[in-house]
Amino acid sequence: QVDPKDYTFSGLKDETVGRLPGKVAGQQFIIQDCENCSIYIFDHSATITIDDCVNCRIFLGPIKGSVFFRDCKDCKCVVACQQFRTRDCRKLEVFLCCATQPIVESSTGMKFGCFQYYYPELALQFKDAGLSIFNNTWSNIHDFTPVSGENNWGLLPENAVVQDYVPLPSCEELKAVRISTDAMRSIIPVTRGQRQKSSDESCLAVFFAGDYTTANARKLIDEMTGKGFQLVQTKEVSMKAEDAHRVFQQCASEFIPLLEKGPVVALEFNGDGAVEGCRSTINDVFSGTKVFVSESKASASQDVDNFYNFADMQMGM
Repeated sequence: QVDPKDYTFSGLKDETVGRLPGKVAGQQFIIQDCENCSIYIFDHSATITIDDCVNCRIFLGPIKGSVFFRDCKDCKCVVACQQFRTRDCRKLEVFLCCATQPIVESSTGMKFGCFQYYYPELALQFKDAGLSIFNNTWSNIHDFTPVSGENNWGLLPENAVVQDYVPLPSCEELKAVRISTDAMRSIIPVTRGQRQKSSDESCLAVFFAGDYTTANARKLIDEMTGKGFQLVQTKEVSMKAEDAHRVFQQCASEFIPLLEKGPVVALEFNGDGAVEGCRSTINDVFSGTKVFVSESKASASQDVDNFYNFADMQMGM
């Protein structure tokens, strides 16, 4: 028998509370009427609603469905979810991983950054919640109630550090979770999203489904960012033969047989020399792996557009 009290934080003030990995196990959770609290859900859940919270620090592990903030103000959050929504909120700062376009409504002073967090159980919790670590549209915000001449939302500074916003838990019970907020260790690759690109040269790399797809994609990200290139966006999506023709053009035929194994993982890197850097890294590091990489600077921007236009249609953006 599920006791709702185990899945609710209500009416708390000046407290640090949370749930350890395995304690929520895909149930829905409610957080309401909390003031000046630190709240940590180190597990996956079905949906979470946060109502009437003021000046709270909140960490929410992977949410299979939606997270909905209503009538909250001055909160700092780290959130991973399928759908993100706010209504009647003021001054929320959110490090976000969201599989679909985040929505703000009747809200002001909203600031967003890319989710960055790690603890050992987190990867499996993402799987249990049906979320891909590569599908994160954190900066692609849709404002339902725009006000002419004003901007209700913006992006956090690029060098924003999670721990300055949502510190690690101080209570003994929650200290057992082995957390790292180092961006290099983040379970979610840290992307630039909609920020201004530093160069007019981008490169698309696409890995095909297999045992090491995630590990390979992460390895390429580490190699490329280590060389000073920037990761703009990532995507995991299933493709059909006709999609391959649209995206891979004349090389489609060599990749079509690989599409039946499962979804592809695509990465966009940016920076002067990105195409050459990416191609040489793939030759050096992934010699036995079939990877689609942009041929030249000239074709790369078209590759990126072709792929992400297709992916956005797939994801219903």
